[in-house]
Amino acid sequence: MEFRQYKNGSCDIIFSWKERIILLKKGKLHLAPEAIKHFGNHLVKIVADWQINFNKDLEQQLTKVDTKINTK
Repeated sequence: MEFRQYKNGSCDIIFSWKERIILLKKGKLHLAPEAIKHFGNHLVKIVADWQINFNKDLEQQLTKVDTKINTK
């Protein structure tokens, strides 16, 4: 799994072919304790970089429990 972050604050999570096959067969990715530690570290870095790269309007946007999130 590779995290590719862009200057506009967006991020792609890119899965290898092996990871895609696992997802297709099992419907999930199981992360061992060491892997979840690394995954968490990547997520924290992404969030920190987001705060630096987001524009002012997006920085002020709030997400509530019932907020609908549209993805592309």
